[in-house]
Amino acid sequence: MRKSGNIMGAHEAGELHSPGYGGVATVPSWLRPPDNINDLLPGLWSQTVHRSHDDGSLQIGGVSVAALAAEFGTPAYILDEADFRARAVAFKDAFASAFAEVGGADVYYAGKAFLCTAVARWIAEDGLMLDTCSGGELAVALRAGVEPKNIALHGNNKLESEIDRAVEAGVGRIVLDSLIEIDRVAEAATRHGVVQPVFIRVTVGVEAHTHEYVSTAHEDQKFGLSLAGGVAAQAIAKVLANPSLRLLGLHSHIGSQIFDTQGFEVAARRLLGLHASVEKDHGVVLPEIDLGGGFGIAYTSQHDPLEPKTLADQLAELVVRECRGLGIAVPRVSIEPGRAIAGPSTFTLYRVGTLKDVTIDHGGVRRYVSVDGGMSDNIRTALYDADYSCTLASRASDAPAALCRVVGKHCESGDIVVRDEFLPGDLAPGDLLAVPGTGAYCRSMASQYNHVPRPPVVAVRDGVARVIVRRETEEDLLALDVG
Repeated sequence: MRKSGNIMGAHEAGELHSPGYGGVATVPSWLRPPDNINDLLPGLWSQTVHRSHDDGSLQIGGVSVAALAAEFGTPAYILDEADFRARAVAFKDAFASAFAEVGGADVYYAGKAFLCTAVARWIAEDGLMLDTCSGGELAVALRAGVEPKNIALHGNNKLESEIDRAVEAGVGRIVLDSLIEIDRVAEAATRHGVVQPVFIRVTVGVEAHTHEYVSTAHEDQKFGLSLAGGVAAQAIAKVLANPSLRLLGLHSHIGSQIFDTQGFEVAARRLLGLHASVEKDHGVVLPEIDLGGGFGIAYTSQHDPLEPKTLADQLAELVVRECRGLGIAVPRVSIEPGRAIAGPSTFTLYRVGTLKDVTIDHGGVRRYVSVDGGMSDNIRTALYDADYSCTLASRASDAPAALCRVVGKHCESGDIVVRDEFLPGDLAPGDLLAVPGTGAYCRSMASQYNHVPRPPVVAVRDGVARVIVRRETEEDLLALDVG
């Protein structure tokens, strides 16, 4: 749905609520009644989504949502394959161009955002690397035929079996997250008779202005080795002294849902300072550096993400500037977008079940719209207080806008999908709703809460829809129950 007013960057959790509009319930300060209830804000939807000129229903990749609902059921994650792949290539091309004359760049798709065999194959076919953070994600990558040298393995507590499998497979990098892990990776490399390339994840002490749970570079959290505390320097010396390990470079990740490069500038300055000290103190020139990911996307009109080219140009400028100031060569740079590729490519399609108007404080009214999914297919609203938008997908409407809260079917008062949205006043049971921006961290964090089977992922391209992750069934749920 389109919201009037300026688009601006915002905190992950959104703005504070402000006095209500008219006689209805309070709404966020950035939410405004739409000029046209049927308009779509382009920044929220994938490239092929539009409304039909016939009945106003949503179309994606040349297929109507009515046809998708009829064939695949609801709820369902509907993925625009052309959009997903175009975003991946845009990152690859932008960073290759920006760093072409100063060391080069690699783009690792962060598989934790959303990963399945088909997606891993797309990433490989389109020339990107793949970042994994568990044995399961590594298994998907290997099943998809991704070249092991193009795979990275992350994780703050990698199991010894996961490390062993990664080393045996020949992954191109393992990102070390603790002093203990240095020994574990070295032991695995020795067993397999190889020298394992590694990175060291450094906690650089940069606070990304985002939700506490997705901010990852401040000191008081589980990831990385502290720069300020000297543990990162200790790890560097330990890795360099081990003949079974090859230190490729240093890694930093400052958080998620970030809308500017200021945090990256501080992080890069500190990381490159440590990079330069390795050459000075140990006589070793590290060939690479990894600035992580966390690039934000638009979930509502309050968000204004940077384009890949802008990100690439700004990051290249700051890395080159810092290296010149330090008097060192520019290393090869890696980044790890996940949400920025997967997120906007997908919307979740729901069917409306019930509606009820609830009187709240000051005599305001909020309409509760219950759909056939909820927190089991999108936990982010409950977990991060995340904001989403949505629209009536199965038809157009001329009815006046009504302030609604879209909620799920689970036995939980926090089961909220879209906290605040203006939807047509004639919304009725059986209508289809589409929630954009659900391609990242929705299916990958989905659960079977209340024994509700997880929805399918349906990829659409050029008029053809196909299931790439099938819907769970009751038989799937019962298969793990040994009785």
